[in-house]
Amino acid sequence: MIALSLAEIADITGGRPHDIPDPSVRITGPVVIDSRQVEPGSLFAAFAGEQVDGHDYAERAVAAGAAAVLAARPVGVPAVVVPDVEKALGALARAVVGRLGTDVVALTGSAGKTSTKDLIAQVLQTHAPTVWTPGSLNNEIGLPLTALKATEETRHLVLEMGARGIGHINYLTGLTPPRIGLVLNVGTAHIGEFGGREQIAQAKGELVEALPAAADGGIAVLNADDPLVRPMSARTKARTVLFGEAEDADVRATGVRMTPGGQPSFTLHTPTGCGEVTLRLYGEHHVSNALAAAAVAHVLGMSTEEIATALSGAGTLSRWRMEVTERADGVTIVNDAYNANPESMRAALRALAAMGGAARADGGRTWAVLGPMAELGDASLAEHDAVGRLAVRLNVSKLVAVGGREASWLQLGAYNEGSWGEESVLVSDAQAAVDLLRSELRPGDVVLVKASRSIGLERVALALLEREGEVAGR
Repeated sequence: MIALSLAEIADITGGRPHDIPDPSVRITGPVVIDSRQVEPGSLFAAFAGEQVDGHDYAERAVAAGAAAVLAARPVGVPAVVVPDVEKALGALARAVVGRLGTDVVALTGSAGKTSTKDLIAQVLQTHAPTVWTPGSLNNEIGLPLTALKATEETRHLVLEMGARGIGHINYLTGLTPPRIGLVLNVGTAHIGEFGGREQIAQAKGELVEALPAAADGGIAVLNADDPLVRPMSARTKARTVLFGEAEDADVRATGVRMTPGGQPSFTLHTPTGCGEVTLRLYGEHHVSNALAAAAVAHVLGMSTEEIATALSGAGTLSRWRMEVTERADGVTIVNDAYNANPESMRAALRALAAMGGAARADGGRTWAVLGPMAELGDASLAEHDAVGRLAVRLNVSKLVAVGGREASWLQLGAYNEGSWGEESVLVSDAQAAVDLLRSELRPGDVVLVKASRSIGLERVALALLEREGEVAGR
């Protein structure tokens, strides 16, 4: 973060100094919400959660080197006391970003946000100093924390924006107004909360509505292949740049093909040229993510050759998203258990099927260890049934459905599609899945693990790796 005095922070946040002997003391370290992450000169923001109250850790934070605390009440150590810590954090981010003049790139979508954000960050980092959202910290707290990492040297600030309702993205864009806004897709993630895809589209489109006009440098980067995203061009005054495989896309891919190991390769076309790309990521769905990243890099001035080279060198930055690890015994574990929705589940199954081509040549099998997809509302039964059926259609060798009611729908879908032998099985929990796999896996097998984050199915992948030698990034 740029250095600010405690007096300046109080002025920005509408707070009052408390137990601060010298208001001219400057914050020179990061802003953190976990006292274990404090560095000398930090500002510790104390949030009162359902189980843990950050105010109780204020003294520990200052003892560890924090210059002060951003708090909702006096805490017995130097603090800027504000009416609302979350709003104060947002105000601080808005002020810092406004002073820096950094190019803010914001992205949203129902699926692929984090993977695409990671691609954009890695590509832009080869061009100029870049700060980006770590993991999926894309909400009212995570976004300002990321923005506050920017410094005077930062050229690009890449921010992932999530939404669980109408107005959420509008609020986030008010904290860090973007010049470039990217909308990836409109799917069924959180459809139970939104009520329908049209409502999801309405929420995602708030991003392009917040962009400056084309004359002021605003650029909306939209998915030409998504029928609910392309029309968002009518909701913005910014210049529109389309990406996708459609012939009229400004940034597009041709000749998409898969390597024997399941990694996509294609020819990238931009208005300034073309280049060959082979991704290190697994699954054809990453082609769209890569095109989105390429479109952002293009409008920020990178050449097609630079973009193609950077994309081909980019890897996975965030954990548990198609994280591929090969064990010493030749079993490959694909940990994609961070989250799941119908679109990402189908994409992961197709990636598994592509990887299985090489596996079957070596006598291996493909295993899909799948758990429930949350927040689907009335569509839950149909969506779980459809995923189970798809696993059979893709010729996945073994489906292991983990959990209760929703998992039984996965297994039933597979059964009704034609898997009535030993190809599919329903187990009660993660440990039961681990026990089954440990007894049956053999060299050459490829195991996909995927479910909604709340299920914690990453425990299966981690358990399968903890007792075996492993080689990351197959």
